[in-house]
Amino acid sequence: MPLTLLAAALLRFWALPQGIPFSVQVDEPEVMTRAVAMIKTGDFNPHFFDYPTLYMYVQALTAVARFLAGAAQGQWSALAQAPVDAFYLWGRAVTAIAGTATVWIVYRAGLRWEARTALLAAAMFAVMPLHVRESHFVLTDVPATFFVALALLLSLRAHERRTIAAFALAGAAAGLAAGTKYNAGLAIVLPLAGALMTDTRPSRTAATLAVVGAALGAFLIVAPYTVLDLPTFLNQFARLLSEYRSAPVLAPVAQTYLKHLRNALQWPGSVIVFAGVALGMFRVFRGPERLKWILIAFFPIFYFRVIATQNIAYARYLLPLLPFLSLLGAAAIVAAVDALRDARLPRPVRSVAIVALLLLAVVPPAYTAMRFDANAAKVWTTEQAYGWILHSIPAGSRVTMESRQILLPATYRTAYLAQLRLRTFEQYVADGVEYLVASSQCYGPYLDAASGGPQRYRAEYDDYMRIFAQTQEVARFTPSAEHPGPELRVLKITRVAP
Repeated sequence: MPLTLLAAALLRFWALPQGIPFSVQVDEPEVMTRAVAMIKTGDFNPHFFDYPTLYMYVQALTAVARFLAGAAQGQWSALAQAPVDAFYLWGRAVTAIAGTATVWIVYRAGLRWEARTALLAAAMFAVMPLHVRESHFVLTDVPATFFVALALLLSLRAHERRTIAAFALAGAAAGLAAGTKYNAGLAIVLPLAGALMTDTRPSRTAATLAVVGAALGAFLIVAPYTVLDLPTFLNQFARLLSEYRSAPVLAPVAQTYLKHLRNALQWPGSVIVFAGVALGMFRVFRGPERLKWILIAFFPIFYFRVIATQNIAYARYLLPLLPFLSLLGAAAIVAAVDALRDARLPRPVRSVAIVALLLLAVVPPAYTAMRFDANAAKVWTTEQAYGWILHSIPAGSRVTMESRQILLPATYRTAYLAQLRLRTFEQYVADGVEYLVASSQCYGPYLDAASGGPQRYRAEYDDYMRIFAQTQEVARFTPSAEHPGPELRVLKITRVAP
């Protein structure tokens, strides 16, 4: 197990600084800027309720430690001198620690089956590419997954101990999950199922009430402004719900999520996990020890069903499923190994089959995770463009950029558009824009002749070509094996003197 934890930590800390400060993950500032604002203003009301506040508070405490460390090193002597950019690396380290700790939680939960299942499940989760990737960012999904896995472990423990206190502790873990990310609050079904299916003293009703009360109490402690600023919370939460219900659906959400899982697990891992789900369902109906199988088999199905009905889909929303899928996959492999050992096959054949099965469960996802880290550690085109802009474009210049792939310092007057073509060249000139930065992630499909882009998207192609023709290209950053990322073009608007 120590080697598994070490591998998990290496994968999650490798390339941790990538993109700081010029290209952080799209939602990282939503957490980090508010955490830093809390320590600078003393106002712990986030005034923002797209996320609950637990992880913002964790990041605020981390920011305090980072600020004091920076002050001790002479980097600044007042809070106002510390930019938000200086806090990202420490904040990401907290996420990486939470991601690594979840591996240990999975192992402890797996011991409720047996040591082989526990160790294999921990190894599978340690190298899970989707979890490895998201453990690099200051986002709520990885810590929420930690608390969901903790709710599972404590629910299993409560079933063993059969005490009200144990079920209350499991409920509190579910409340902390909800206090980290709202959808993680679905973990409440874990201790509730345990309470309803366990002969607890003094009664199952008391255990159920303890679960609900502890969950609600924990949530309100870590997200108090959902009540203290109730009107703002209700308004923003209603808007959030409407966005998830009314956003345009480009493809069936369930199909999109299944593709994300397949890409992360690869085909061998996908087959193993599917076999684990089938085994779990079989054990639910045939036993023995049905409760633990119910918890790990039904929760991922229930959770997947809920998120698949929403119209906004991000791969990271799948993270709370992964501890359960790792446990199910590990249980399926252990069952297959036992079956092979009982089979009347030559011993060398059995040994090769067992080793091959274990390697298929771990090696493909580990390769994908390492490839992500190795790629992230390279100098991307976004970093090249960022450095060039700071060196070659004077501070105070007015710059308009496509998307938010590059975040310029406040010393530039920067505007961000989904696509440069949404405005005309004359509008840029009228607004005093001096530079445009175009990204192939936006213009690429329209200019890709190999896929027929200019013919399929004639209007969009013409819009971009007019912008390129009316501006002066002063720099271009083309992706390569050494420098991944989008192609970026820096365009200068040259004004004609009246």
